[in-house]
Amino acid sequence: MPPPVDIVKVAIEWPGANAQLIEMDQKRALSSIIREVCDGWSLSGSEQFALRYADGPQLYITEQSRGEIKNGTILRLAISPGRAARQLLERVQSHGIDARLEALKELAKLSADPTFAAEFINMEGIGTLAQLVESGTHFGEMLAFTLTAFLELMDHGIVSWDLISLSFIKQIAGYVNQPMVDVSILQRSLAILESMVLNSHSLYHRVAQEITVGQLIGHLQVSNQEIQTYAIALINALFLKAPEDRRQEMASTLAQKHLRSIILNHVIRGNRPIKAEMAHQLYVLQVLTFNLLEERMMTKMDQNDQTQRDVIFELRRIAFDGENDPTGTEKRKAMYSKDYKMLGFTNHVNPALDFTQTPPGMLALDNMLYLAKVHQDTYIRIVLENSSREDKHECPFGRCAIELTRMLCEILQVGELPNEGCNDYHPMFFTHDRAWEEFFCVCIQLLNKTWKEMRATAEDFNKVMQVVREQITRALAMKPSSLDQLKNKLRGLNYSEILRLRQSERMSQDDFQSPPIIELRERIQPEILELIKQQRLNRLCEGSCFRKLGNRRRQEKFWFCRLSLNHKMLHYGDLDESPQGEVPFELLSDKIPVSDIKSVVTGKDCPHMKEKSALKQNKEVLELAFSVLYDPDETLNFVAPNKYEYCIWTDGLCALLGREMGSDVTRSDLDTLISMEMKLRLLDLENITIPEAPPPVPKEPSSYNFNYNYS
Repeated sequence: MPPPVDIVKVAIEWPGANAQLIEMDQKRALSSIIREVCDGWSLSGSEQFALRYADGPQLYITEQSRGEIKNGTILRLAISPGRAARQLLERVQSHGIDARLEALKELAKLSADPTFAAEFINMEGIGTLAQLVESGTHFGEMLAFTLTAFLELMDHGIVSWDLISLSFIKQIAGYVNQPMVDVSILQRSLAILESMVLNSHSLYHRVAQEITVGQLIGHLQVSNQEIQTYAIALINALFLKAPEDRRQEMASTLAQKHLRSIILNHVIRGNRPIKAEMAHQLYVLQVLTFNLLEERMMTKMDQNDQTQRDVIFELRRIAFDGENDPTGTEKRKAMYSKDYKMLGFTNHVNPALDFTQTPPGMLALDNMLYLAKVHQDTYIRIVLENSSREDKHECPFGRCAIELTRMLCEILQVGELPNEGCNDYHPMFFTHDRAWEEFFCVCIQLLNKTWKEMRATAEDFNKVMQVVREQITRALAMKPSSLDQLKNKLRGLNYSEILRLRQSERMSQDDFQSPPIIELRERIQPEILELIKQQRLNRLCEGSCFRKLGNRRRQEKFWFCRLSLNHKMLHYGDLDESPQGEVPFELLSDKIPVSDIKSVVTGKDCPHMKEKSALKQNKEVLELAFSVLYDPDETLNFVAPNKYEYCIWTDGLCALLGREMGSDVTRSDLDTLISMEMKLRLLDLENITIPEAPPPVPKEPSSYNFNYNYS
């Protein structure tokens, strides 16, 4: 008979004594259970004790968290969080250096526990730590542990960052600005400043006064990727929280300090692989940089602004007048309308009207002027070769440039905030100071080339733009490392190749529609589904690393989850860092019996997404969230690192529970594998050689019956 659901069997340890094996009744008050345990070891004053986990983060167990205790868990009797906080606070304020160092070391570890943190903060512990920092008398390990404890305590969100004093900020900024400082101190100082900027509007201004972007750039030229990551994270935070009128000024400063080339040479092209958090920070910087284009993208052209109209005149002059034609403007004034038509503007009488729609607004005109001035030969060639055509196959440069700019803004999500957890940065955008404009110049040449390959007319404009979008997105997905490599990728993705890829991808949808083939497909599908199911379960057995949600600073915390090889247990546990390979079951301290799992929910139905609704979770996090609901009314919450892992895990869990796998990845895999299997079987049929009949034997008639296996 199974034990009652409210009873969990645990072992409780105490230094110097044999462990107690007890059946913990979850309906009993925790204080009553602790009193009984203390009595077992003849310990008085049970109210001064508490239970903690013996493994992993060793968190205190409270009435609110006790439901997470599983059968077989090892617990430890410890002094209560209030008593521990009081003792540590006294030791931190002691005069003995060794005693203070040990106290700060222990405090740095305990501060991650929310129960202890609340007690320590209530005793004005954060103020004490701040005073130790402001005094400037702590160095080395002692200072590093002090900053670690401070950061952990603040990260719980119990007290506001606005309470931090200016002298504390100056002291922390001083550690960052020092040319030679201990790595651990520098790392924590950068993390503290980043949290200040992200969590307090008033502190942003104070930090911005103490720290300049130029001072942070020096930390990108070190060999320690952790320091580089924290430095870029602080730059991103300052960039993100800066007033709009300050962002362009910051961008100019970054350009003058050669931030892009330093990141390219010391980070992207460094000797170390890019870790996930660094990739995320590079992605954030890429997004924030492109978002500087939003103002121009959303600005309509003012038809009465002569300066703006002069830009259009300049486009016409470069294309048709040449540099050394002194009479060009006056001589051709009456022909402007014809010239604007040849330039491909929709409104050739007043081309300013073409730039009144936002997006792309004035950004399109900026791109066109850059092409005309920096790549003048290319610009003139594109315009003239199309303006001289008489066969209705001319490619309208102006209209194409405007629509292409809009498309690139959509592809690169100009104007949208960075997505938490996204690592989708493109190395090539760090290879040029005018990466956006150069990207446009490559793509407008691609558009002109594709137009000619399709032999398109004005009626085919939207079709051409669809093909060009596909060419660009496929090339970007290959992550070219430079603009030249992008050109090579696009060269291989000509119109014929796009047609071939489309046809290949449609094979599973459009081909094989005859009744015998449909019957064959239906016969193949169950075995293919079984193969996919086994693959998903195998991936769950290998396990995956997940990032903990709600981390406000750039100090990652991870946890790992994997399915037991007999498919009966789901093992999981916290990790100090992202693993490089498979994590052994022994390191995963918690487990859930598969038989206890009731269902799997996704997106907004997940408990951790409902809890975070007030923070306006971005769409990408919602799309990657899923939860395992298991008896009794417990949940294990996930946020997948990417869409593929999300599909693998949700499908694998559904397969584990005997339910239908319905993700996009599974549908795609199913179609692809069925198509491949059908092609192989049909290919076998085509390769069958019917043997010639032997010569007839005149003595007696013979019949030949050839049986072939077509399955």
